[in-house]
Amino acid sequence: MFDKRKAAFAALAVGGLMTVAACGGSSSGGATPTGSSSSSGSGSTPDVSATSFTPDFGAMAQLKDLAASGKGKIGVLLPDTVTSARYVEFDAPLLTKAFQAAGLSSSDFNVQNAHGDNATQVSQAQADITNGASVLIVDPLTSGVGAQIEKYAKQHGAAVIDYDRLTLGGQRSYYISFDNVKVGELIGQGFADCAKAWGVNNPQIIEMKGDPTDNNATLFAQGYEKVIGQNSSWKVVAKPAGTWDPPTALNEFTQAFTAHSNANGAIIPNDANAAPIINYLQKHGVKKGTFPITGQDASSVGLQNVLAGYQCGTVYKPIYLEAQAAAAVAIYVRAGKTPPADLVNGQTADSQANSQVPSVLLTPVWVTPDNMADTVIKDGAVKASDICTKALKSACSAAGIS
Repeated sequence: MFDKRKAAFAALAVGGLMTVAACGGSSSGGATPTGSSSSSGSGSTPDVSATSFTPDFGAMAQLKDLAASGKGKIGVLLPDTVTSARYVEFDAPLLTKAFQAAGLSSSDFNVQNAHGDNATQVSQAQADITNGASVLIVDPLTSGVGAQIEKYAKQHGAAVIDYDRLTLGGQRSYYISFDNVKVGELIGQGFADCAKAWGVNNPQIIEMKGDPTDNNATLFAQGYEKVIGQNSSWKVVAKPAGTWDPPTALNEFTQAFTAHSNANGAIIPNDANAAPIINYLQKHGVKKGTFPITGQDASSVGLQNVLAGYQCGTVYKPIYLEAQAAAAVAIYVRAGKTPPADLVNGQTADSQANSQVPSVLLTPVWVTPDNMADTVIKDGAVKASDICTKALKSACSAAGIS
């Protein structure tokens, strides 16, 4: 990935991490708070925390001196453009903005998308290393691909930061994400609140999941299954295998819905999978406000379905927080420094490696028409013009969106 000098500082950074990972914490697959990490740098090393990041990216300017002292490039590997629109709409531009706000030039980092191809993501990682990357930020297509990349990176002296989803059995140094069990709990509680508001007193639920190879999907399900278990009047009538591919999700749902005509609600873990299912239900005469459906990502189509009354809500994960956190950790590692404890604020269990991964865990938000204007619109994550079509003009007005 880079020369011996870069290998030395990366090894030092990774060595510091392993001490943190050896600390205690839950092994259930979720995340727990920790204060085990501390800054190893001099008094001049900036102390950026997980709560420092704002929509104006002002905190990144504190890292300019650290960024200037770092060696090697930063490679960012995003997975695809299908499972969520976020990677193109948000992650790529916001990561770029975070690096630039910290004083890095375009020659210091490279943001790429594998477009859903495993071999492409591996080759992108190898090319980044060949071109001098000392740190990789990886959102792996699968844990298998992630583990392959991380093994290769370690062999070439590069540090890896898992981004958004954890590579099970991997060799990364840090993990940057939202609290994904909390995401699932918000989905479950959002369904509960919606079912009550819509008069669905005894939910007969089709419980959808994301791809079973994605650890995030497991954590989301862990969260909403906790809520399901707290509601004795609920019944899960079908539980398809799970996928992040919307056409496949629609096929799974239609099979379950056909087999269980009593189904009157669906817990769905993201907006992209929910959208074709909502279209299907609309074509089969299901009216708004009658069949609770959930989502995640606060995408334009998801927010429109929420405003239209076909989707209960969506989990908003402010990507500007995640992008800045990932860029900040990468800049610390690139400079041979251990990120401060108030930035690396948690641990996440790698069930395959039987280890705790030092993590930056950010807070998600459940979005409905009641708070849409004060969250995704206020943050600029989505423009009012992107969701307030002619058909939704009155709904937007009622939600205070203009």
